[in-house]
Amino acid sequence: MHISFLLHHAYGIGETVRATFSLADALAAHHDVEIVSVLRHRDAPTLDLDRRVALRHLVDLREHAPAGDRTDPAHTRPAKVFPAAEPCFGQYSELTDRRIVAHLRRTEADVVIGTRPGLTVHIARQTRRGPLRVGQEPHCLAAHGRELRLALRGAYPRLDALVTATEADARAHLRRLRLPGVRVAAVPRAVPAPRLAPADGTGRWVVAAGRLTRAKRYDVLVRAFAAVVAERPDWRLRIYGGGPEKPALRALIDELDLYNHVFLMGPAGPLESEWAKGAVAVDPADREPAGTDLAEALRCGLPAVATDSPYGPGELVEDGATGRLVPAGHPAALAAALLELIGDTAGRTRMGAAALAASARFDPAAVAGRHAALFGELLDRRRGSGLRGSLHRVRGTLIGGAYATKDAARAAVRGVRTV
Repeated sequence: MHISFLLHHAYGIGETVRATFSLADALAAHHDVEIVSVLRHRDAPTLDLDRRVALRHLVDLREHAPAGDRTDPAHTRPAKVFPAAEPCFGQYSELTDRRIVAHLRRTEADVVIGTRPGLTVHIARQTRRGPLRVGQEPHCLAAHGRELRLALRGAYPRLDALVTATEADARAHLRRLRLPGVRVAAVPRAVPAPRLAPADGTGRWVVAAGRLTRAKRYDVLVRAFAAVVAERPDWRLRIYGGGPEKPALRALIDELDLYNHVFLMGPAGPLESEWAKGAVAVDPADREPAGTDLAEALRCGLPAVATDSPYGPGELVEDGATGRLVPAGHPAALAAALLELIGDTAGRTRMGAAALAASARFDPAAVAGRHAALFGELLDRRRGSGLRGSLHRVRGTLIGGAYATKDAARAAVRGVRTV
């Protein structure tokens, strides 16, 4: 198969970039794979990419780029296709709209995959007849605001498949968006085995990683760690990542006198060497499925403390076996679980070994095999059914339009309402 990923930009170190690179590398062992980066800010990717994976871009924003995309008047005008409610909307424009649709109308791929909701909307609406239209959900439906969910409900019925990271999020998409004829499959993110020895559990570091956003609830973690320090002042917390909540977290750390115990490390990649220095991983998020960061920690042999939110950590962390699950938004419970693992070296070591063994399901070859099987099945079904693919697209367009009309009418009559 010729498989094409549409990526926001391939030059960073975020979860979606890491997961896409790992999956593309593994798929390239048996398929023709490309990554199409909508934006280009740097000369070369920060992360390594298998030489068999083709990489190209649509809009070049480097200062020394010869094409003049930075000065194109269309670059200053807002996007019309990319949803305005998408967090990255400010980086999209009439120019990105134009380049994306040109790419999707001439692509020769068998499968086109959107790696964030706004790009999946483009794929659903604009991909030429022929390729499978696939969306990948990098977060979870519950993390999206009402306006974005409405935009997705109007576009996603045109997809052939939607891939979520967890079974819980797959069920949420089916229940809330209602996608007749769309295959919704839960497949974990691809995380390669670390290139160094796993953590030995002897360090006195608790490690967390991810964007510093409200949904990640690092404020709850910092407050919980104040209780940890009160009993175990010899332990420290490192939080890797950047984001809008950094000033508030810095102020909270100072307010709680934790500046010698809690460290905001900033973005870093790859993180495997940082996980390996730790003894416990922690994920306090309350509205996001456990993602690439937590999977990387498990692959490095760290037991994990995670919140038992409705959208997935419980599918990664087995309570009492590979870590502990605690209620979301509960600093005291989070502190108690951390202190339990900190105080039980033998148990921590046992859980770390179990986490390492269980993390084999994130191996890129296994994850790529599940994706390839899904795509192959859908392509075979289409080839054997004649016009079924075309009829599905027509039905999806009609259903999406009906949802959009219905939602607009509800908003006009009843005011703000959730999906």
